[in-house]
Amino acid sequence: MSGDRRNSVEEEFIRRHHKHEVGENQCSSSLVKHIKAPLPLVWSLVRRFDQPQRYKPFVSTCMVQGDLQIGTVREVNVKSGLPATTSKERLELLDDEEHIFSMRIVGGDHRLKNYSSIVTVHPEIIDGRPGTMVIESFVVDVPDGNTKDETCYFVEALIKCNLKSLADVSERLAVQDRTEPIGRV
Repeated sequence: MSGDRRNSVEEEFIRRHHKHEVGENQCSSSLVKHIKAPLPLVWSLVRRFDQPQRYKPFVSTCMVQGDLQIGTVREVNVKSGLPATTSKERLELLDDEEHIFSMRIVGGDHRLKNYSSIVTVHPEIIDGRPGTMVIESFVVDVPDGNTKDETCYFVEALIKCNLKSLADVSERLAVQDRTEPIGRV
């Protein structure tokens, strides 16, 4: 969901938590995904800096140096089909109380230079059940030979894929976790 279709709650969370310093030759955007799974379940996937492959479909493996704390670096191997094979990423923020996760790309064989992202996770009710609103924002340099629109479109497409996969995995786990009686007499 983007732009004028956002509601005031989404806009408030974006204004409060998704502040990026955007330079002249950079693009930035925020994406929102509503997931029919409770926040603790969704956050348990998002917060695992050491296991992005649990829901990110383009990640094949991840090696982490050190514990899960600010400054921890992970080396991600990307599945074929993307214009990259590796990405080196640093954990910038992991707040389990406010449900905020931030990372920065610090190396790799790709064109995403000075990329950083923020993910926030917020409780909401969807169809009368506990649900989760996930907001992911980013800022990145526009590579030589590309426009801001092209760069934003490419990164947004990757994030949309990741958010859809996060929703699919979370919702599948939520259904498995439900222990509602069926046909009780």
